[in-house]
Amino acid sequence: MRSLVGLAAIVAAATVYLYLLSTHLPPGPKHVQPGSEGEDEGVEEYRLKFPSDLDELRELAETLKFYKREHHGYVLLLFCSAYLYKQSFAIPGSSFLNMLAGAIFGPWEGLVLACLLTTTGSTFCFLLSSAFGKQHVVQVFPEKVALLQRKVEENRSSLFFFLLFLRFFPMTPNWFLNITCPVLNIPMPIFFFSVLIGLIPYNFICVRTGSMLSKISSLDDIFSWGTLAQLLAIALMALLPGALIKWYGKAHLKVDGMDINGPSQADIKQDRKRQ
Repeated sequence: MRSLVGLAAIVAAATVYLYLLSTHLPPGPKHVQPGSEGEDEGVEEYRLKFPSDLDELRELAETLKFYKREHHGYVLLLFCSAYLYKQSFAIPGSSFLNMLAGAIFGPWEGLVLACLLTTTGSTFCFLLSSAFGKQHVVQVFPEKVALLQRKVEENRSSLFFFLLFLRFFPMTPNWFLNITCPVLNIPMPIFFFSVLIGLIPYNFICVRTGSMLSKISSLDDIFSWGTLAQLLAIALMALLPGALIKWYGKAHLKVDGMDINGPSQADIKQDRKRQ
């Protein structure tokens, strides 16, 4: 009970902090509509909202980049806080935030930011699970934890590469790995660097996509030589590390019985018989 109360207190405090941060924005930049008459007419303050299509994503990116010119530190703090909040409490949505990072901060700064925030947030999630949620994770996911524990023990001699394999090929969700690794007694340094390195291709794809989408204004832009070259680079970045890890995994790792949606039913039944 104490663990749940402590975790709830941390979540509540972080939620209040993020709410206050997002509702006390400094004065934003003004946009004067062309053709307006008078000093006050046609002056429109930008309002932020979550995009639902390509046009809104581009508009949001332009708004935040324009806002960032006067309040770079605040935009960076707000983005980092939102990302760490999401990642620390295992809330889905990293792909959208990675795309937004690419659109706002550019492909390379956005990639570095996304990698650092993903790793830091996952480490916070690891620590929260270790401090407050071990027994609850086992109670809620007993069969999946048992199977993952068996796979970890089978690959203990190549533990780092096994964790890299799971990050490159998400046979189990990243959030589940984050909360389960403390239960599996994964050392913190191995966990940290497996997240940092293992999610680089995923972060690169999302960030680069966000950077490209913010610059595309028509379908013709998609089929330009520059855009096609970037898409090819994204594909190679995604496939090459994964191919190397897959080749290594076939020779050194034992991952039979795990699929993209988690443990297979056959292995779960086998674990039940062993118990």
